Amino acid sequence: MKSADLRMIVESAVGDAIVTAKQLIGVNKKLIIFKMTQVHVSKEILGRYMDLEEKGRVMCEYLWIDGTGEGIRSKCRTMESEPKEPKECPVWNYDGSSTYQAEGSNSDMYLNPVAIFKDPFRRGPHKLVLCDVLKYNKKPAESNKRHTCAIVMEQAKDTHPWFGIEQEYTLLDVDGHPYGWPKNGFPGPQGPYYCGVGANKVYGRDIVEAHYRACLYAGVKIAGCNAEVMPAQWEFQVGPCEGIDMGDHLWVGRYLLHRVAEEFGVVVTLDPKPIEGDWNGAGAHCNYSTQAMRDPEGIKVIEVAIERLSKHHVRHIKAYDPKEGKDNERRLTGFHETSSIHDFSAGVANRGASIRIPRQVAEEGCGYLEDRRPSSNCDPYAVTEVIVRTTVLDV
Repeated sequence: MKSADLRMIVESAVGDAIVTAKQLIGVNKKLIIFKMTQVHVSKEILGRYMDLEEKGRVMCEYLWIDGTGEGIRSKCRTMESEPKEPKECPVWNYDGSSTYQAEGSNSDMYLNPVAIFKDPFRRGPHKLVLCDVLKYNKKPAESNKRHTCAIVMEQAKDTHPWFGIEQEYTLLDVDGHPYGWPKNGFPGPQGPYYCGVGANKVYGRDIVEAHYRACLYAGVKIAGCNAEVMPAQWEFQVGPCEGIDMGDHLWVGRYLLHRVAEEFGVVVTLDPKPIEGDWNGAGAHCNYSTQAMRDPEGIKVIEVAIERLSKHHVRHIKAYDPKEGKDNERRLTGFHETSSIHDFSAGVANRGASIRIPRQVAEEGCGYLEDRRPSSNCDPYAVTEVIVRTTVLDV
């Protein structure tokens, strides 16, 4: 048997099937060892160990944002009892030189627990622990946008700022090609894919369903999901969340998305323009309101907020992607349901504007506004902080 033939047999066997000794005769030993190792990486085998008794000890997966401002990292530690609050989880550390956050000569970074969620992968008492990142001198790391966001939200807490973020993302094969797309071509033009149904219109629904359930189990305030305009592109919504909770819940929702996709052997990208050409980009539209906006005649407060936003367009663009507008520049072109990155605009039911007032809000005279400028890879702490600074604190 040729090596290529065996490769096909073994690759199809990954997970459950068995390759017989007869089929292995005469084949390169290294190939056999490599492929048989893959065969034995089975979820069924893993399940036998996941059912083992833990004897009261708890696994806590610490999560943090790395130096890119858009990547999320994690590592696990054992605790002797189930933590109920973040303060019950000890401060930990990690090597910042491996996460773009420190030099090798002074690389220790501190993980300060700030939010706790249930772990849908390990289940039981096990937890996900979201952390602030502090440098060796206990000051916030440059990528730690949560620190100043928390201060701003505390200053504005009496206005009860609510947020809901629509997180768009794209599924890719491990080779970087859009999931489900023809390998030597393109799918049909955009039109039938948004909220579509059918194997020829949507790709990766199993991943989306699994992620939704994982969020519900973990306690993430997921509000919904849908297939987006570009095939292999999806969206999930988180909110309404008040103040700092918006960033906490969206970051954990992102972590769960990457972890679920990992189990399916699929890659998630938050790139705001993953495919060049006549295809929609990916954003993170931010729906926002204060109590005064939600109250009767709140439309007047919304109009004041929009006026303030119009005066700080550049500041917001810089806060709306990790590269201070360079990523969003590829997406905010004025086409494909976007406004131009260079101009500020607002309108009722206008998806080509910087700020959209939903038609229902205009009719009822109160509600919320939608800022359509944030990119899919934005830091929600930076987005929500600058919105409150501009519209509430007016600074």
